[in-house]
Amino acid sequence: MRTALTDLVGVRHPLVQTGMGWVAGPRLVSAVAEAGALGILGSATMTPDGLRAAIRKVRSRTGQPFGVNLRADAGDARERVDILIEEGVRVASFALAPSRELIARLKDAGVVVVPSVGARRHAEKVAAWGADAVVVQGAEGGGHTGEVATSVLLPQVVDAVGIPVVAAGGFRDGRGLVAALAFGAAGVAMGTRFLLTADSTVPGPVKAAYLAATVRDVTVTTKVDGLPHRMLRTPFVAGLERSGRLGGLVRSLRHAAAFRALSGTGWAAVVRDGLAMCHGRELTWSQVLMAANTPVLLRAAMVDGRTDVGVMASGQVAGVIDDLPTCAELVGRVMAEAEEVLAALTAPRAAP
Repeated sequence: MRTALTDLVGVRHPLVQTGMGWVAGPRLVSAVAEAGALGILGSATMTPDGLRAAIRKVRSRTGQPFGVNLRADAGDARERVDILIEEGVRVASFALAPSRELIARLKDAGVVVVPSVGARRHAEKVAAWGADAVVVQGAEGGGHTGEVATSVLLPQVVDAVGIPVVAAGGFRDGRGLVAALAFGAAGVAMGTRFLLTADSTVPGPVKAAYLAATVRDVTVTTKVDGLPHRMLRTPFVAGLERSGRLGGLVRSLRHAAAFRALSGTGWAAVVRDGLAMCHGRELTWSQVLMAANTPVLLRAAMVDGRTDVGVMASGQVAGVIDDLPTCAELVGRVMAEAEEVLAALTAPRAAP
């Protein structure tokens, strides 16, 4: 299926696997790329050296295009951009709007720039700065999310910008792809659906928790890092929501210490990153610290398999997913269903 997205990034199918921290590593990304979709490495939880090694590992497994997701507000964002350029990565995606300067640096090097946004005005801004395409995530999407549903936000953005728009938030099958195309999108991005595949390195007990979840088991809370964050409702999350200010600060300090041990980051950098992530919002110090060390909470689940003390970011679509196909099986199934739906919609109908 050829769209503006497939032409832009050089993949066979208009499907994108989002750059999830601790989840979107070389194994998943290379499997997605080999299946003909666009895999995106989640670099926010990698050191610069780890990012370079991950890029080379993907390259050793596939000759297909892939991308890297970057945090635009990271203190070492420029260093990471240079790594992408040096390693010949095809696509740079961003969880937050990158600066005009970062976009120009990447484009001058021939890298396709695809920021993710949650509002029309943000899409208009990055398009004016030279972004090649934009991923638009509606409220159904996992992780940090907004309030506007994909079905409302997507056509707004399509009408507002003249670059390819990729729809995210609530997609898992061929019917969703066709619906997004009807709204004017050039493809769809999926996070939770690719997380729940056989090629994902997420531990089995965590995958089982996702598969057991219903739509009502996916909630939005600000208690993790002060920002609206969509995740599975677990006893741990419920405890966070019940905790008072003092309890929240103690918990935040404990997780901040764990994050420092994992990353070698100093306290000043922890606070700086937390403030950067929470820019423009009035948050308590416990929320600032939690924002900075949210990667520890995600790692506990996505790497260590600790559903009791970890956070499991999740789109609402988790409530209707019930299997773990390989990436090749998933991509093939989505595209076959999309073709069937399109054929049924365009087939001539006999007169009554």
